[in-house]
This record gives sequence, structure tokens and C-alpha cells, in this order.
Amino acid sequence: MQQQQMNAITSFIDGSVVYGSGPKVNNLLRDLCGLNGKLTVNEHFKDPKGRPYLPFEESLQSVCLHGEENVACFRAGDSRVNEGLPLTSLHLLWLRQHNQIAETLKHLNGHWNAETIYEETRKIIGALHQIITMRDYVPKIIGKEFFDNYIGPYGGYDPTVDPSASNVFATAAFRFGHATISPVVRRLNASYQEHESFPSLKLHETFFSPWRIIKEGGIDPIVRGALGTQAAAPHSNKLLTDELTERLIVLSIPQDMDLASLNLQRGRDHGLPGYNDWRDFCGLERIRTLEDFKQVVSDASVAERILQLYKHPDNIDIWLGGLVETFSPGSRTGPMFSCLIAKQMKALRDGDRFWWEADGMFSQEQRDELLKVSLSKIICENTDITEVPPDAFIFGKYPSGYVSCNNLPAMNLEAWREEKSEDLKRCGSPGQIENGDYVLFKIAGKLVALYSCYHGFKLTGNALIACEGNQWNNKFPHCEGIF
Repeated sequence: MQQQQMNAITSFIDGSVVYGSGPKVNNLLRDLCGLNGKLTVNEHFKDPKGRPYLPFEESLQSVCLHGEENVACFRAGDSRVNEGLPLTSLHLLWLRQHNQIAETLKHLNGHWNAETIYEETRKIIGALHQIITMRDYVPKIIGKEFFDNYIGPYGGYDPTVDPSASNVFATAAFRFGHATISPVVRRLNASYQEHESFPSLKLHETFFSPWRIIKEGGIDPIVRGALGTQAAAPHSNKLLTDELTERLIVLSIPQDMDLASLNLQRGRDHGLPGYNDWRDFCGLERIRTLEDFKQVVSDASVAERILQLYKHPDNIDIWLGGLVETFSPGSRTGPMFSCLIAKQMKALRDGDRFWWEADGMFSQEQRDELLKVSLSKIICENTDITEVPPDAFIFGKYPSGYVSCNNLPAMNLEAWREEKSEDLKRCGSPGQIENGDYVLFKIAGKLVALYSCYHGFKLTGNALIACEGNQWNNKFPHCEGIF
């Protein structure tokens, strides 16, 4: 039986970077005391306009403490939130977006309890992640031809599809992005010029430094820098910047690391087959000779050097071989990585019974509203940035092609307005319980409330109570601590 390393987080495109992949992290990130369906925010700092920051980690040994700047690490659904300022900024955008949507839903549906607001908001955020990833991002990475041939239009949920993240995707193919990282993180002003107060930084100066966001102008200069700067274009003879191969910081290791070496060794640790085997898998010709290799690598001298080092084409590591391939037309990856990424994305979509387009997930009116959203609009709604490219994934030199945020379509949450049911009017809202909550649904025509406890508590009493006549038919349960 073939064995694979265990993936500790969800593979689905479900917003888990915002909410976490397990109940413990999920509870830590929620504002459970506020009874408003929101995520918790930083209690100590806000941006200059009063917008929230991510909450701090609670550990006193936070690795992000920086000299005299007593600012700890941020906490988010993914533990890598503090690795770099652009990544941290994206996490913060989604936190703000969740809370903004939750607040609107609470206003639209005053009879919704905190759990319903939270779950409906999370469902919307997950759908936006899926739309932005599959509609706006993936086609630009693998090219339209590979997208059409390997992924194609959505045909509904397929229970026979395995949606887990393949070892080769997680360990090699999707790490193509390491070659697109710039050695400089630019911070730009409202005119998309070098910021007067907060100059651009070398990449290594941004590792695990959330204090820079709090003390140095918030996320706006960083987000403008990401929008107004081209991604690095990897060359086969210079794949990764020295900032990643000479100055990388890895937690708990008291020395600078080399990301390229880590990637190569990770592939070997995971027992990945070599470059030629994956070309076979994708229906591409195996590399048998130096001349074969020169046909797929843009720089002949690089092909020569790699074969000198590896001695035989079958020995070439998958990550390296994939990176040096000449890009497919209209893509940022060569044909092998395009194939592997496309196959994985199709599996993530077709094998997800909660995919946003699946039957019963959203009404047609809600789907139409979801499709209006873009990453550019999310940036507009959660920062003071007023001009953006219509597509955040397409670089344009300011001001050419930039548009006012007011000209971008916005999602109308009126599509989520829900009238209070007659049953709920008769019986009233179920009782709120401490350290737990309920969701409402119908069974055999009856309105029922299903109670559950937060992580670390167990339910005592009836989990399910029904609206009968004009009252709930059982006593409300309660939650007891188990730790």
C-alpha cells in the first residue's frame, strides 16, 4: 500500500487561512463574547482610521518581539501569518472583510443568532476565496490552454474525486511561487511612489515583523507596493533571490536558512519521484539526452550545468526541473507544473461538496452577487486605498489602467436577507447557552434548534429541541468544561 505524509491542515479552498483547520484554533479566533458572529481583533492597536488589526498571539515567548518595539506575533487561521508583510496584510484584509460582512448580516437579519451570522459569513468568505482563486488567479498561473484542457467548466460535485492535496503539489509544484518573490518589499504612497515616511525594505527585514505594520503606517503602503510592483520574473540561471537563499529566517533555528535547499530536501524526504517520472505522468516526453533538456529549458548552459550535477536526467529533482522549464504561453509556469497545478485545482473543485457553485449552496441571486467581488474591491473596502487596478493580479504602472474604487462593483448582501419564520415568531428565539450556541433548521416540517458546545466543553441535556405550538418542547442544554 502506498503511504503519504499526513497533511495537518485542510486541503479545501475554504477560507481556512482565515478560520483555522481545527476547532481549537477556530475558537481562539472568534469573538465569542461579543455574540455578533465576528472574529476577534487586536485589543491594543488600531490603524490610523480606527480599523482593526489581527489579534496577538497569547504566548509571552512570542518570536516576533523586536528589540525595543514590544509587539508580539499576530494570530490567524494559518500559523505562517507573520512570515512576511504582504502575507500578513492579506490575512488582515480577510479579517476585516469577515467582520464587515458579519456586521451587515446582523443588521439585515436581526433574528439571527451569533452562530448563524458567523457560519453564513464564513460561507461567503469561503466562496470568495474559491472564486478569486479559480477565476482570477489560477488561469494566469497555468495559462488559458491548460485551464481549459485540464480544468474546464464546473460540472457539479463528484463524490468519486479525492480532493486532498497531493504530495507533489504541496511539496513541489505549488512552490513555484518562491521564484516570483522580489528581494524588495516596496511601500508606496497614494500616488504609487516610494513612501516618504516608510521606505521600501529588503525582504529579510520583513520576516516576522508585524510591528512594522503597527508602527509604520498600517497595511496600505504594503498593499500598494504589492499592486504597483511586478512579481519577480524567474530566470533559469537565477531562480530565487539571495534574500531567500542566504537570509531566510525559520522559527526555532538560530541561523539563516536557504529556501532552495529546503525545497529540494523536502521533496527527497517525502520520497517524490523524479522530474522525468512526473513528465511521464503529465503525458510529456521524457528527457533522455542533453539536447532533449535544452528543448525545454530556455538557457542551454543551465541545462548543461544541471545534467553535470545530476549525471542522469532521471535523477533531477521535481522542484528544480519544473522551475527551469520554459513557460507555457500565457502562463507563469512550464508545462509540467501547469499540468500538476491544474489537476490539483480540478480535484479541489470537483471533490468539494461545499463548492460555491454546488447545488443548494447559494441561491442564484446570491451567486450573482458573489461574482461581482474582486480582490481589488476587497482591498478598497478594507483600506484607505482609493485607486486600484481592476484586476489585482494584473500589473499596471500607475496611473495607466487604474480605476477609482467607486467604479468597481460591490456585493449587495440584501440577497442574504431572510424574513423571520412564522415558527420563530410563535416560539421566539431559543435560549442562548453559555460556552455554546445553536443553529436552526427544519426536520419533517418542524423548526428545530441544534445545540453544540465550543471546543473544550461537552453538552449536557438535549442537543435537539423543537418548536411545537408556541413553545420549545424541551429544556435548553448546557455546556460543561472537560479540561
